[in-house]
Amino acid sequence: MNSDDIIKDKAIGIERLLEIMRRLRDPKSGCPWDIEQDFKSIAPYTVEEAYEVADAIEREAWGELPGELGDLLLNTIFHAQMAEDAGLFDFDTVVQAISDKMIARHPHVFGEESRYKSAVQQTLDWEAIKAKERGAPASVLDGIAGNLPALTRALKLQNRAARVGFDWPETVQVLDKIKEESAELVQAKDSLAQAEVEEEFGDLLFVMANLGRHLGVQPEEALRKANAKFTRRFKSIEANLKAIGKTPEQSSLEEMDALWDQAKAVEK
Repeated sequence: MNSDDIIKDKAIGIERLLEIMRRLRDPKSGCPWDIEQDFKSIAPYTVEEAYEVADAIEREAWGELPGELGDLLLNTIFHAQMAEDAGLFDFDTVVQAISDKMIARHPHVFGEESRYKSAVQQTLDWEAIKAKERGAPASVLDGIAGNLPALTRALKLQNRAARVGFDWPETVQVLDKIKEESAELVQAKDSLAQAEVEEEFGDLLFVMANLGRHLGVQPEEALRKANAKFTRRFKSIEANLKAIGKTPEQSSLEEMDALWDQAKAVEK
């Protein structure tokens, strides 16, 4: 089957998408934009598409999810095709790597271990297998991606440190640290340079992430939900003001606060 036949055949599946990407990257007949891209230029799109998948799930937009997952899959194939063009690896290598990893990390399913484990124990076993795969790093913090969202990376750093006992035993101690960092931030605001204020603010955010960990809350997810809630309520303020012929700029803070409370009450 030639290239055109593969691209036209909707029943082929993943091979069709792989062929589309090969054609897009063809140096002679491909798309100039696709040909010019490299790993670094595509990486931001990959991250963006992952967030769009998460957003569709958060909104329960199931009709949008196949398209968003497809966009994310396309980014994986784009990276694999660039790697193949550079003689590094190909898509089959990617598939083999993740297949081998899943088998190795699920001995209770594909091996001899008992599958009757709690989710907590399976998570601990997963982390132990990952640690074994990494070998003996110079630091327990090695291997955590530096370009993760800051709150997510903070959580991972704290989890790693906690494994070797560097952690507050009780949540109340984290709350005490938050009070301490908050006080330092207020003091910094009035007496220190902006760089030092930023440092104190970062310390407070880091401890807040730690509080989330102690409470079993994912900081990134919690903040994403808070963003969505703020968006809903502020748009409600705008809609109510528009209904009386006003804009936020033409309204007082007191009026908008009252409308905010109204939107909050409706949600409850």
